[in-house]
Amino acid sequence: MSEDAPLHVNDLHTWFELRQWGFLRVGSVRAVDGVSFALARGEAVAFVGESGCGKSSLARTLLGLHRPSHGDVVFEGESLATLSDAGLRDYRARVGYVQQDPFGALPPFMDVRRILAEPLIVNGVRSRAERERRIRAVLDEVRLGPAEDILAKFPHMLSGGQQQRVVIARALVLEPTLMIADEPVSMLDASVRVEILNLLRRIQQERNLTLAFITHDLSTVRHYAERIFVMYAGRVIEQAPVDDLLDEPQHPYSRALLAALADPDAANARQQRAVPGGEPPSLLSPPAGCRFHPRCPYAMAGTCDVDDPPQFEPRPRHYSACWLHR
Repeated sequence: MSEDAPLHVNDLHTWFELRQWGFLRVGSVRAVDGVSFALARGEAVAFVGESGCGKSSLARTLLGLHRPSHGDVVFEGESLATLSDAGLRDYRARVGYVQQDPFGALPPFMDVRRILAEPLIVNGVRSRAERERRIRAVLDEVRLGPAEDILAKFPHMLSGGQQQRVVIARALVLEPTLMIADEPVSMLDASVRVEILNLLRRIQQERNLTLAFITHDLSTVRHYAERIFVMYAGRVIEQAPVDDLLDEPQHPYSRALLAALADPDAANARQQRAVPGGEPPSLLSPPAGCRFHPRCPYAMAGTCDVDDPPQFEPRPRHYSACWLHR
């Protein structure tokens, strides 16, 4: 792995135990089930997949909100598994988090000044003048101003786009080196989405941030990510540079995701799309072998339903967990 990669994820498993009547163990939901990757400094990547594929559970594990059941997350040489409560608090101060629902993410009883001051106070910035300086600087960075018109406002007084800019400002105010954005534009109007995505991309490049997007929307990732990780049933089943994956997807599931995208050309509205039927498997009892095989039109009996495929490299720097590439 590259020494310039601040984040290493090694065979990560995040399972949630289920109990009946509070004591009878009935199994575990395998939300993240054997994921490994490294993110370079200043790199922007996207994790994509259907709802329930494990994207948000992966994000919360990277944030230190869930403890791994197995495997490890190493950030700037430190394993999250070995951190004390104080060390974990320091780690979270170095990781920015942009939530999906800006209105739900902002406390309604705090004005913008208090919302942005709170993480600074919690992390020991005692000088009121220094807090005010950093708050105003970050508001300017997210293009939210003039500050005098914004600082005294409460979340309900802001538009959806302004609320999300406040959420981004709060994620930046502690000057993180890693930022995780979980569906950052899915709750916004279409006209605002491009502005927010361009804002995040500009900030990521100017600050040299490592940025991980969690999204289900493949139609926009080309414009803000450099690599894509496709997740299915708790696992990464394909990863590649963004243009390579979008232009020539190698895994049948990735092809299905692209085929499901809306086509703006009305002439293609009646065209039949090769989208596989069925539903994603239960993460409580996933199928043996390749987890996509019950829905895959290319599944091979005796192979895909028995053996879990490794990551093959059908093209340079393009990896696909599919037996078609052996």
